[in-house]
Amino acid sequence: MTVEVQTFGCRLNTYESEVMRGHAAGLDNTIIVNTCAVTAEAERQARQAIRRAHREYPEANIVVTGCAVQIDPASWAALPGVTRVLGNEDKLKPEAWARDAVSAVSDIMAAKQTAAHLVTEFAGRARAFVQVQQGCDHRCTFCVIPFGRGPNRSVPIGGVVEQVRSLVGAGYQEVVLTGVDIASYGPDLPGTPALGQMVRRLLALVPELPRLRLSSIDPAAMDDDLWKLIAEEPRLMPHLHLSVQAGSDLILKRMKRRHLRQDALNTIRRARDLRPGLGIGADLIAGFPTETDELFAETLAFVEEAEIPFLHVFPYSARSHTPAAKMPQVPAPLRKDRAAQLRAAGAVNATRFLAAQIGREIAVLTETEAGGHAETFAPVTLAAAAEPGRILRARVTGANDTTLLAEAA
Repeated sequence: MTVEVQTFGCRLNTYESEVMRGHAAGLDNTIIVNTCAVTAEAERQARQAIRRAHREYPEANIVVTGCAVQIDPASWAALPGVTRVLGNEDKLKPEAWARDAVSAVSDIMAAKQTAAHLVTEFAGRARAFVQVQQGCDHRCTFCVIPFGRGPNRSVPIGGVVEQVRSLVGAGYQEVVLTGVDIASYGPDLPGTPALGQMVRRLLALVPELPRLRLSSIDPAAMDDDLWKLIAEEPRLMPHLHLSVQAGSDLILKRMKRRHLRQDALNTIRRARDLRPGLGIGADLIAGFPTETDELFAETLAFVEEAEIPFLHVFPYSARSHTPAAKMPQVPAPLRKDRAAQLRAAGAVNATRFLAAQIGREIAVLTETEAGGHAETFAPVTLAAAAEPGRILRARVTGANDTTLLAEAA
């Protein structure tokens, strides 16, 4: 073993893991664990991975980093086998990976800027991720991530362009723009470009990029340029993943979200009107504190009314030092039951959405020989093996509950 990286959590962590892989390339016998703090389960999995790594490779140097470490470095440093902890700012500095470097967890709340880091390979992935923004200035009552990521900071457009150009040069056909709150891109940059302006300039400056996709986005903050691109730009994939969290106005207010139920419905309707057939995904939290049966029913009805096919459902997980952790809690078994009900409603929507694609021609980004994802982010299984990392025209011949079945056109 030289360097092994284990990643938990979001696409931004995936991108940062590749940055660290490059910085740590000269080290020997090192395991890097990049943690997530979104839920208690994410932290449990990372701790379990560290203990397993120490059992299997007792002589390895284990370096732990990520949001969970940034928030509570001492508890992670105390785990058996951990030789270093690195904060979220420090892990991206090349000097932090020198052989004689020491542990560092800087004050993330004092962070002022975010630099571009050139990455040309995402190990085992056909899709590349590019950080455009870091941190968050909002304070949703359930969320601990601002304390792990700090305030909103944007990557200058030139840095984003350079990164995307290098990935396309390395053969990547699709790039996903990622961050903590990408809809907040730009106010800290000269000229205060919004996300839509940055995307428009990126596509103009890198015409050789075939496909661009957005990661999770706040439905309350989509700008006019972005709406125009959704309507008119074929290289921007017809897929939106929205950070909705709930379909009940009272719960959304208690979460301190910036949108209400109707705002989310209007965003989904407008997107579908501008780009018929567009795929919609959404993050939802089940069993948020104070959520009664009636309030949960509002969120369940929202999923059914909005016909969202690609749901990402979390049972609520109390995070220390957040306001929601002090609110009256919904029993954990009930949270899990409500999460299952939301997933079941999403599965009905997914089955309907996928069945509607039968007979259509699609473009598949092949991620394995067996298949990949369509433009709408619908999973695709191909009838015959294909070379990974390519865009393949295919015709949809069938669908099951989760996947399109297609053959090369």
